[in-house]
Amino acid sequence: MQRIAVAGIQHETNTFSSMPTTMAHFIEADAWPGLTQGEAVLAAVAGANLPLAGAVAALEAGGLHVLPLLWASANPSGRVEDAAFEALWAMFESALLAARQAGPVDGVYLDLHGALVTERYDDGDGEWLRRTRALMGEQIPIVASLDFHANLSPLMVNSASALVGYRSYPHVDMAETGARAVGLLQRLLAGEALYLAFVQLPFLISMPWQCSLIEPVARLMYAAEQAETGDILSVSFFPGFPLADVADGGPSILAYAKNTCLAETTAQALAQKVLAAEPEFAGRLWQVDEALSYAKQYTGQGKTIILADTCDNAGGGAGSDAAGIISDGLKMGMPAMMVGILCDPATAQAAHDAGVGGVLLREIGQGRKARGEWRVISLGTGQFAATGPFYAGCQMDLGPMACLQYQGVTVLVSSRKQQAADQAMFRHLGAEPGEAEVLVLKSSVHFRADFGAIASEILVVEAEGDHVADLSRLQYRVCKRRPAS
Repeated sequence: MQRIAVAGIQHETNTFSSMPTTMAHFIEADAWPGLTQGEAVLAAVAGANLPLAGAVAALEAGGLHVLPLLWASANPSGRVEDAAFEALWAMFESALLAARQAGPVDGVYLDLHGALVTERYDDGDGEWLRRTRALMGEQIPIVASLDFHANLSPLMVNSASALVGYRSYPHVDMAETGARAVGLLQRLLAGEALYLAFVQLPFLISMPWQCSLIEPVARLMYAAEQAETGDILSVSFFPGFPLADVADGGPSILAYAKNTCLAETTAQALAQKVLAAEPEFAGRLWQVDEALSYAKQYTGQGKTIILADTCDNAGGGAGSDAAGIISDGLKMGMPAMMVGILCDPATAQAAHDAGVGGVLLREIGQGRKARGEWRVISLGTGQFAATGPFYAGCQMDLGPMACLQYQGVTVLVSSRKQQAADQAMFRHLGAEPGEAEVLVLKSSVHFRADFGAIASEILVVEAEGDHVADLSRLQYRVCKRRPAS
């Protein structure tokens, strides 16, 4: 039985964020499991919508012996501290060498992001793959799945035997992508040769317009999927992560086929489709005041208008703690407005100290803080099972939580940041998102998977936060690609 080493190392690094990513962030659990080593990795990810979970299931179904080494992920934020990166590498290297000492390791599967940046390495994933290749030699297949927002580099492509990307944003196909990556690994184990073509595109795509539920990404992802036929084995379109100021930041295409000419023809054909779609990678970014005014005129009709607070999206490296939109809602007298999830550990603790029914006279959040006499409506431990398709199979651990209310505005507060992409976050506190007439979600796109069905309309709002949607506002120093226009 062939033995396959597996590991997951996940981080999406926003280099414009002032919050460094430390080892503590990898150790603690949030929506995904905390740092896990050895056999415990299998139980930690089992049943979750994670690439590693899908890969393990596919490997076991294929009769391959799985050697779990490491799982490490941290919520998106600023550069990963070198000490954390090296500590994680030491764990992985030690486990991989031990596995090789116990018997042959016939292949390696890695669940990577593709936009990990450290203090030293702008291409953290490429460095991880380079080191893995150096350990394993040129003959052992190394296959990795990559996030939809991977900033693909030549180092990644040249160090891996194959790379496969998600097809959806919201990422509802993560486990499926892990299984697809294993399909290529099995071909390599059987002695098949894969020939690749790699194309980098000349512009950057803002995160809200990368959504695969809307055009043009919907048809581009469909085109990539439909291209996989016959001798064309894998086609991935990576829209990239524009909030990482790195040399290889931006969209790319990667194709694998049974000959170089076919791979190149396929990749170039899809690249032309992406280039032609450039003018479509734009949508309206609403200012806070105009979005609130627009939504207010439709209150009282039993509908839910969602305001996507994209700039404060924890899923892209923001703090999920900006309260300016809450403050503006109070000033405007917004009725039936609900906001989630505001990360404010001190307020969450104060609410638990006061108890249900208690009143907190305080400012909440950061930035333009929202001051009021906040009544504690409900409290929660922050530990609950996710129910939506993005976080499917995951156990949340957001620390003490509270539902607060003042003058018709309801705010859900957590102790750990997590983007509002699952209705269970609200229901944990007894709040029903569909009952809000104006629902402010600190998320860019992932919320659409679970909240889209309750929305009569979705407005993408440009408020405070490090997850900047208007890329022209950013001062790029390393990345030479321009925002799409």
